[in-house]
Amino acid sequence: MKILGIETSCDETAAAIVEDGRKILSNVVVSQIDIFAEYGGVIPEVAARSHLEAILPVIDKALKDASCTWDDIDAIAVTYAPGLLGSLLIGTLTARTLAILHEKPLYAVHHLKSHVYANWILGDQNSTCPEFPILALVVSGGHTQILYMPFHNQFEIIGTTRDDAVGECFDKVAKILGLPYPGGPAIAKAAEDETHPGDPNRYILPHPKIDGLNFSFSGLKTAVLRTVQKEVGVPISYPSYKLKELLSKEQVCDFAASFQKTVVDILCEKIRKAQIEYPDVKGIVVAGGVSANKALRKALPEAYYPELKLSGDNGAMVAAACFFEIESGVKPTDPYKLNIYPRISIED
Repeated sequence: MKILGIETSCDETAAAIVEDGRKILSNVVVSQIDIFAEYGGVIPEVAARSHLEAILPVIDKALKDASCTWDDIDAIAVTYAPGLLGSLLIGTLTARTLAILHEKPLYAVHHLKSHVYANWILGDQNSTCPEFPILALVVSGGHTQILYMPFHNQFEIIGTTRDDAVGECFDKVAKILGLPYPGGPAIAKAAEDETHPGDPNRYILPHPKIDGLNFSFSGLKTAVLRTVQKEVGVPISYPSYKLKELLSKEQVCDFAASFQKTVVDILCEKIRKAQIEYPDVKGIVVAGGVSANKALRKALPEAYYPELKLSGDNGAMVAAACFFEIESGVKPTDPYKLNIYPRISIED
């Protein structure tokens, strides 16, 4: 079964064709990171316009790269939630139109489900499949959750963030340190700087005291801000955007490494606790943009991770998730009635 997956939930315009949920035939991604690096974050209206310009050429290239025609496509899958309203509209309207024109079944896929199923796509690291029941640690710019999956396409949220997502915290701390957007890769690069590798034990940062399997990263972000202000000798009223002018390169690298270590420790502590509370679990998968972090992969080596090129938003993961939905008996969506949901739980 060949499925065309379309992804436009945020700032990547992506399309891919995946066979039987695991084999990538093509995977095309046009990123808007260069556009938003100048602004330090995504501007929704600009993202939607960029998707509008790129979506049809991206789909056309995905078909050509896979040596497929529309006759070869068995289904179309598209991200319908969650995400930026304008971005989701471009992807879903395109998918709905193509499904009607080419008479293909249409499947609406939840964005977090797609990230989880990136771990089932064949690659250098993923030659075997996770065995159920599993825990899924979803870590990205907009989400931080622990999911319990007893079987395919069944999700129970057993832990979630009460405020900032971990990726959002990376972005905000990077801005304090004067590092570019997106913050995750920038902080990881600074922590491993060739001329001054960051000392992860230089600054001791707190672990938020949140009961159960939930997370909180807002306090950690504030703790970094206060520690930086103290380090450079300014009052707490000193503007955060000016702190980068007072920091040396060595200090930036040490703060990046210390912050990264703290985040990784928090994530690992929660997943270890989840393993104790759910003793039937046979495996762990890590999903979302932060799954690319090398420090996290080193600290939790037994987990499944997507290929690095699949850790960010892409169409292949949407197609893979769709295949396992079909295998689980999920019916197609009416292309004339599909709605988008900027915010909706994976359990809904």
